[in-house]
Amino acid sequence: GTPVHRRAVTLDVIVPVELASFSALSDKNDVVLSWYTATETNNQGFEIQRKTDGEYQKIGFVQGKGTTTEIQNYVYRDEELLSGSYTYRLKQMDFDGSFAYSDEVQVEISQPDVFYLGQNYPNPFNPITTIEYSLPERSHVTIEVFNVLGQKVRTLVDHVEPAGLSL
Repeated sequence: GTPVHRRAVTLDVIVPVELASFSALSDKNDVVLSWYTATETNNQGFEIQRKTDGEYQKIGFVQGKGTTTEIQNYVYRDEELLSGSYTYRLKQMDFDGSFAYSDEVQVEISQPDVFYLGQNYPNPFNPITTIEYSLPERSHVTIEVFNVLGQKVRTLVDHVEPAGLSL
């Protein structure tokens, strides 16, 4: 005797942020993380995490755009890294405290094996030139420009720089 009632319930699940792309590129001693979202709902922002000793550590935060249906582009630069392999992920956080993790991305930073000083270009120049050099280890760097008479015109660099490629 007890009547049984059945109800069909439909739940609409709203994805708070639709992450469309997440990538990492090395740029000298830096890693440039870039991502974009197709839509955002209640997005407070993105905690940037890097894996260190097998565990993720927070290294930065990028503010989200709240709620929008427009594509949003984001960039974060992790600077002055040593050579090695790095793994990153995003922790997307909503204003209500909920969060979700992105897939991991991995990137390799490699350091030069020898000291190198390249030819400036363009040559001759007036008033701008580019000089590429690389350092296998953290070193004090001095680069000076001299005229054809051997007189110093300007000191371009005179400080300690991290290992890697510089311009």
